[in-house]
Amino acid sequence: MSLETPLTQLHVRLGAKLVEFAGYTMPISYPSGIIAEHQHTRSKAGLFDVSHMGQVLVSGFNVAELLESVMPADLVALAPNRSTYALLTNDMGGVRDDLIATKLEDGRFFLVLNASNKHADLAYLRLALPELTFELLDDRALLALQGPEARAVLSRLDMVTESLGFMSARECSVNDIPCFVTCSGYTGEDGFEISVNASKAAHLAELLLAETEVAPIGLGARDSLRLEVGLCLHGHELSPEITPLEARLKWAIAPSRRAGGGREGGYPGAAILNEQMSNGVNRVRIGLRVLGRRPVRAGQPLLNADGLEVGSICSDAFGASVGGPIAMGFVHPDFSQIGATLKADVRGKFIDLEVVALPMLPQRYYRTD
Repeated sequence: MSLETPLTQLHVRLGAKLVEFAGYTMPISYPSGIIAEHQHTRSKAGLFDVSHMGQVLVSGFNVAELLESVMPADLVALAPNRSTYALLTNDMGGVRDDLIATKLEDGRFFLVLNASNKHADLAYLRLALPELTFELLDDRALLALQGPEARAVLSRLDMVTESLGFMSARECSVNDIPCFVTCSGYTGEDGFEISVNASKAAHLAELLLAETEVAPIGLGARDSLRLEVGLCLHGHELSPEITPLEARLKWAIAPSRRAGGGREGGYPGAAILNEQMSNGVNRVRIGLRVLGRRPVRAGQPLLNADGLEVGSICSDAFGASVGGPIAMGFVHPDFSQIGATLKADVRGKFIDLEVVALPMLPQRYYRTD
């Protein structure tokens, strides 16, 4: 039986189409539909329920140094109230999960884990780092307010967040509701993720939805929004078998943790990833635009002009902002050039696709540094 989030009954009242996702009952869309929700987020502000994600508080002596032993991030140098994208790697250089790590003012870390992996991640982290305490914050909900009007909306309810820059965090009160807010998200737009006590979540959501710019947005639009701006989804663009270099996430390996850096290596798969940085990889992630209107699907083979299989599709969606079906895939580097044409094998019928740059749309984060 699927679990409910603190906002499930609100989704029902709003007429959401509910589905099971990662063990939770979640809204895939609302009556306006996925395309309208996608466009609303790009033009105004969308409110997402992401309470199924794992919120984890990490504490202990030398917490930053110990966490660095399982991920190639630079957590030691991370300033308080700053966040970073991080990868849990395995011994083969693959990715157990990707996450956001925020250093709190008291030196503890706040992690946000993918919903599908949070329990496996916690089991691994507790086994690998028994010196640290990992507390799953089951009593908190997580809301994401995303879009070009998100900052104006939240600032009306809490002026403290008005100047909060991308990947920064702050404790604050939103209309007298205590919250922990990070300037981050999964849409490529300016926006915020708001951690709040579960008992206050529905009230906070209703306050935000009362603002004229804000509409509820489901998981369907969340997926098409992230795909347009080239953001990876674990289980698709990332997995235990896919390395950060193959996924074109070299930037997620901090320079200080690379060969020649001040704290090089010391995390699972470091030798393999250093070798890939030096010598290259045999497959890379690419963006794809369908040349036509017929959609493609994840898992379908990608063929070159000679009909030889050179890769496969890993994610697909209708890109409402780019005006047609889009995808990401993995191919041999020889076939990854921007403008190259590939074919998808869809049950024996072939669909032409063009390799396009990622992101397909500019990312519009609010940066202060």
